[in-house]
Amino acid sequence: VQLQASGGGSVQAGDSLRISCTASGHYFSNYLTGWFRQAPGKLREFVAAINSKGTAVYVDSVKGRFTISRDNAKNTVYLQMNSLKPEDTAVYYCAAATTYGLHIDQSEYDYWGQGTQVTVSS
Repeated sequence: VQLQASGGGSVQAGDSLRISCTASGHYFSNYLTGWFRQAPGKLREFVAAINSKGTAVYVDSVKGRFTISRDNAKNTVYLQMNSLKPEDTAVYYCAAATTYGLHIDQSEYDYWGQGTQVTVSS
């Protein structure tokens, strides 16, 4: 499975942005897919994940602002980010896990895409 993240950019605080993660390969629709982010000088952290049934989990700091969704026909997972804040600035990575569960630990993920930069200015 190869993952390709796209859609990042530079926006103002309060704006919205949608980033995408498109996969090649079979069985992607069966996998848990997650978004992680890494801000400058900080460790990579979990943001959100969605399983094959559409059940999602979020880190507290983005609840109510970010929505993860998937379109299995397009082999794509989206992260809709609303009410963006400067502290959301980071490189966002998508990843896929083949094991069962709503994993928030990045060690549980088997496949990783390259990152897409999201910059939010105040």
